[in-house]
Amino acid sequence: MRRLQRHGDIDFVPVGMDGSWEDDADCQILRLSLRPSLLDQVAEDLGRDAAMVDLIPRLQLRDARIEAIGWAIKADLEADTPSDPLYIDHLANALAVRLIETADGGRQHSERSGAAKMSTRQLRMLTDFIETNLDRKLHLADLATVAGVSMTRLKTLFRNSTGTPVHQYVIRRRIEYARALIATTTMPASEVALAAGFAHQSHMASTMRRILGQTPGEIAPQASEIRPKLQRTA
Repeated sequence: MRRLQRHGDIDFVPVGMDGSWEDDADCQILRLSLRPSLLDQVAEDLGRDAAMVDLIPRLQLRDARIEAIGWAIKADLEADTPSDPLYIDHLANALAVRLIETADGGRQHSERSGAAKMSTRQLRMLTDFIETNLDRKLHLADLATVAGVSMTRLKTLFRNSTGTPVHQYVIRRRIEYARALIATTTMPASEVALAAGFAHQSHMASTMRRILGQTPGEIAPQASEIRPKLQRTA
Protein backbone atom coordinates (compact mmCIF):
# COMPACT_ATOMS: atom_id res chain seq x y z
CA MET A 1 0.00 0.00 0.00
CA ARG A 2 1.10 3.53 -0.73
CA ARG A 3 -0.66 6.36 0.99
CA LEU A 4 -0.47 9.63 2.87
CA GLN A 5 -0.36 8.98 6.59
CA ARG A 6 -2.86 11.01 8.59
CA HIS A 7 -2.60 11.98 12.24
CA GLY A 8 -4.30 9.27 14.31
CA ASP A 9 -4.09 6.52 11.69
CA ILE A 10 -3.81 3.04 13.20
CA ASP A 11 -2.51 -0.05 11.43
CA PHE A 12 -3.02 -3.52 12.85
CA VAL A 13 -0.85 -6.32 11.44
CA PRO A 14 -1.31 -9.82 12.96
CA VAL A 15 1.83 -11.68 13.98
CA GLY A 16 3.51 -13.62 11.19
CA MET A 17 1.99 -11.55 8.40
CA ASP A 18 4.32 -9.70 6.05
CA GLY A 19 3.42 -6.39 4.54
CA SER A 20 4.90 -3.15 3.27
CA TRP A 21 3.72 0.33 2.48
CA GLU A 22 5.13 3.69 1.50
CA ASP A 23 4.24 7.01 3.07
CA ASP A 24 3.96 10.00 0.79
CA ALA A 25 5.22 12.38 3.47
CA ASP A 26 7.49 12.31 6.51
CA CYS A 27 5.79 10.89 9.59
CA GLN A 28 6.47 9.48 13.03
CA ILE A 29 5.07 6.09 13.98
CA LEU A 30 4.58 4.59 17.43
CA ARG A 31 5.08 0.85 17.01
CA LEU A 32 3.52 -1.39 19.68
CA SER A 33 3.72 -5.18 19.97
CA LEU A 34 1.46 -7.46 22.00
CA ARG A 35 2.28 -11.06 22.83
CA PRO A 36 -0.18 -13.47 21.16
CA SER A 37 -0.47 -15.21 24.54
CA LEU A 38 -1.88 -11.99 26.05
CA LEU A 39 -4.54 -11.77 23.35
CA ASP A 40 -5.41 -15.44 23.91
CA GLN A 41 -5.66 -14.92 27.67
CA VAL A 42 -7.83 -11.82 27.34
CA ALA A 43 -10.14 -13.58 24.88
CA GLU A 44 -10.53 -16.41 27.39
CA ASP A 45 -11.18 -13.92 30.19
CA LEU A 46 -13.93 -12.39 28.07
CA GLY A 47 -15.51 -15.80 27.60
CA ARG A 48 -14.58 -16.07 23.93
CA ASP A 49 -12.80 -18.76 21.97
CA ALA A 50 -9.45 -17.24 20.99
CA ALA A 51 -9.36 -19.40 17.85
CA MET A 52 -12.65 -17.85 16.71
CA VAL A 53 -11.52 -14.23 17.16
CA ASP A 54 -10.77 -13.08 13.62
CA LEU A 55 -7.88 -10.62 13.97
CA ILE A 56 -7.58 -9.54 10.35
CA PRO A 57 -5.06 -6.93 9.18
CA ARG A 58 -6.48 -3.42 9.12
CA LEU A 59 -4.79 -0.32 7.74
CA GLN A 60 -5.74 3.27 8.54
CA LEU A 61 -8.09 2.07 11.26
CA ARG A 62 -9.75 4.90 13.19
CA ASP A 63 -10.59 4.06 16.80
CA ALA A 64 -10.65 6.71 19.54
CA ARG A 65 -10.04 4.19 22.35
CA ILE A 66 -7.01 2.58 20.73
CA GLU A 67 -5.64 6.01 19.90
CA ALA A 68 -6.05 7.14 23.53
CA ILE A 69 -4.18 4.05 24.76
CA GLY A 70 -1.41 4.77 22.27
CA TRP A 71 -1.06 8.36 23.45
CA ALA A 72 -0.92 7.19 27.08
CA ILE A 73 1.87 4.72 26.26
CA LYS A 74 3.77 7.39 24.29
CA ALA A 75 3.51 9.83 27.19
CA ASP A 76 4.88 7.21 29.58
CA LEU A 77 7.80 6.39 27.27
CA GLU A 78 8.72 10.07 27.11
CA ALA A 79 8.31 10.75 30.84
CA ASP A 80 11.39 11.38 32.96
CA THR A 81 10.24 8.68 35.35
CA PRO A 82 8.34 5.63 34.05
CA SER A 83 5.01 4.76 35.61
CA ASP A 84 4.36 1.88 37.96
CA PRO A 85 4.46 -1.46 36.04
CA LEU A 86 0.86 -1.94 37.12
CA TYR A 87 -0.15 0.99 34.90
CA ILE A 88 1.67 -0.47 31.88
CA ASP A 89 -0.01 -3.85 32.48
CA HIS A 90 -3.33 -2.02 32.60
CA LEU A 91 -2.72 -0.31 29.24
CA ALA A 92 -1.58 -3.52 27.55
CA ASN A 93 -4.62 -5.37 28.83
CA ALA A 94 -6.94 -2.56 27.71
CA LEU A 95 -5.38 -2.57 24.24
CA ALA A 96 -5.88 -6.34 23.93
CA VAL A 97 -9.52 -6.01 25.02
CA ARG A 98 -10.19 -3.28 22.48
CA LEU A 99 -8.55 -5.19 19.61
CA ILE A 100 -10.76 -8.19 20.37
CA GLU A 101 -13.82 -5.95 20.60
CA THR A 102 -13.12 -4.41 17.19
CA ALA A 103 -12.59 -7.89 15.72
CA ASP A 104 -15.99 -8.88 17.12
CA GLY A 105 -17.66 -5.91 15.49
CA GLY A 106 -17.61 -3.75 18.61
CA ARG A 107 -19.62 -6.11 20.83
CA GLN A 108 -18.65 -5.56 24.45
CA HIS A 109 -18.73 -7.84 27.45
CA SER A 110 -19.82 -5.20 29.98
CA GLU A 111 -23.45 -6.31 29.91
CA ARG A 112 -22.44 -9.65 31.33
CA SER A 113 -20.00 -8.47 34.00
CA GLY A 114 -20.59 -4.74 34.52
CA ALA A 115 -22.40 -5.01 37.87
CA ALA A 116 -20.30 -7.82 39.34
CA LYS A 117 -18.16 -7.03 42.38
CA MET A 118 -15.48 -8.70 44.47
CA SER A 119 -16.51 -10.51 47.59
CA THR A 120 -15.65 -8.87 50.92
CA ARG A 121 -13.01 -11.54 51.52
CA GLN A 122 -11.46 -11.09 48.06
CA LEU A 123 -11.28 -7.33 48.45
CA ARG A 124 -9.78 -7.57 51.94
CA MET A 125 -7.14 -10.09 50.82
CA LEU A 126 -6.21 -7.93 47.85
CA THR A 127 -6.00 -4.63 49.72
CA ASP A 128 -4.01 -6.30 52.51
CA PHE A 129 -1.60 -7.67 49.92
CA ILE A 130 -1.19 -4.22 48.38
CA GLU A 131 -0.56 -2.62 51.79
CA THR A 132 2.03 -5.25 52.68
CA ASN A 133 3.87 -4.90 49.38
CA LEU A 134 3.81 -1.17 48.69
CA ASP A 135 7.60 -1.15 48.55
CA ARG A 136 7.57 -3.64 45.65
CA LYS A 137 6.78 -3.30 41.97
CA LEU A 138 3.28 -4.71 41.67
CA HIS A 139 1.99 -6.31 38.47
CA LEU A 140 -1.58 -6.95 37.41
CA ALA A 141 -0.87 -10.69 37.24
CA ASP A 142 0.26 -10.71 40.91
CA LEU A 143 -2.92 -9.01 42.08
CA ALA A 144 -5.13 -11.24 39.94
CA THR A 145 -3.50 -14.32 41.49
CA VAL A 146 -4.17 -13.04 45.01
CA ALA A 147 -7.81 -12.35 44.17
CA GLY A 148 -8.19 -15.68 42.36
CA VAL A 149 -9.50 -14.14 39.12
CA SER A 150 -8.16 -13.31 35.66
CA MET A 151 -6.43 -9.99 34.97
CA THR A 152 -9.29 -8.74 32.80
CA ARG A 153 -11.85 -9.79 35.40
CA LEU A 154 -9.85 -8.15 38.18
CA LYS A 155 -9.94 -4.76 36.46
CA THR A 156 -13.73 -4.86 36.17
CA LEU A 157 -14.41 -6.27 39.64
CA PHE A 158 -12.05 -3.89 41.42
CA ARG A 159 -13.46 -0.80 39.72
CA ASN A 160 -17.02 -1.94 40.46
CA SER A 161 -16.13 -2.62 44.10
CA THR A 162 -14.14 0.53 44.88
CA GLY A 163 -15.07 3.00 42.16
CA THR A 164 -11.36 3.31 41.31
CA PRO A 165 -9.12 1.53 38.76
CA VAL A 166 -6.68 -0.75 40.53
CA HIS A 167 -3.55 1.07 39.33
CA GLN A 168 -4.90 4.41 40.59
CA TYR A 169 -5.76 2.81 43.94
CA VAL A 170 -2.16 1.58 44.32
CA ILE A 171 -0.74 5.00 43.44
CA ARG A 172 -3.01 6.66 45.99
CA ARG A 173 -1.98 4.19 48.71
CA ARG A 174 1.71 4.80 47.93
CA ILE A 175 1.16 8.54 48.29
CA GLU A 176 -0.78 8.22 51.55
CA TYR A 177 1.85 5.89 53.02
CA ALA A 178 4.66 8.24 52.01
CA ARG A 179 2.80 11.22 53.50
CA ALA A 180 2.31 9.33 56.76
CA LEU A 181 6.01 8.49 56.95
CA ILE A 182 6.97 12.11 56.32
CA ALA A 183 4.54 13.32 58.97
CA THR A 184 5.41 10.81 61.69
CA THR A 185 9.08 9.91 61.20
CA THR A 186 12.40 11.57 60.52
CA MET A 187 13.27 9.25 57.62
CA PRO A 188 15.12 10.98 54.75
CA ALA A 189 12.89 11.62 51.74
CA SER A 190 14.97 9.24 49.61
CA GLU A 191 14.24 6.37 52.04
CA VAL A 192 10.56 7.30 52.24
CA ALA A 193 10.33 7.12 48.45
CA LEU A 194 11.75 3.60 48.33
CA ALA A 195 9.64 2.42 51.27
CA ALA A 196 6.49 3.60 49.48
CA GLY A 197 7.42 1.97 46.18
CA PHE A 198 8.50 5.00 44.17
CA ALA A 199 11.45 4.77 41.80
CA HIS A 200 13.26 7.61 43.55
CA GLN A 201 12.73 10.83 45.50
CA SER A 202 11.87 13.03 42.52
CA HIS A 203 9.35 10.43 41.31
CA MET A 204 7.61 10.62 44.69
CA ALA A 205 7.70 14.42 44.69
CA SER A 206 6.20 14.78 41.20
CA THR A 207 3.45 12.23 41.97
CA MET A 208 2.57 13.97 45.23
CA ARG A 209 2.44 17.33 43.50
CA ARG A 210 0.13 15.93 40.82
CA ILE A 211 -2.24 14.10 43.20
CA LEU A 212 -2.09 16.14 46.42
CA GLY A 213 -0.97 19.52 45.16
CA GLN A 214 1.87 19.38 47.70
CA THR A 215 5.49 18.25 47.66
CA PRO A 216 7.25 16.29 50.45
CA GLY A 217 9.08 19.49 51.36
CA GLU A 218 5.76 21.27 51.91
CA ILE A 219 4.34 18.43 54.01
CA ALA A 220 7.35 18.19 56.33
CA PRO A 221 7.05 21.71 57.89
CA GLN A 222 3.36 21.09 58.59
CA ALA A 223 4.24 17.84 60.34
CA SER A 224 6.93 19.51 62.48
CA GLU A 225 4.37 22.05 63.71
CA ILE A 226 1.92 19.34 64.68
CA ARG A 227 4.34 17.03 66.52
CA PRO A 228 5.14 19.42 69.45
CA LYS A 229 1.43 20.12 69.94
CA LEU A 230 0.70 16.42 70.08
CA GLN A 231 3.48 15.91 72.60
CA ARG A 232 2.26 18.74 74.85
CA THR A 233 -1.28 17.44 74.71
CA ALA A 234 -0.09 14.00 75.74
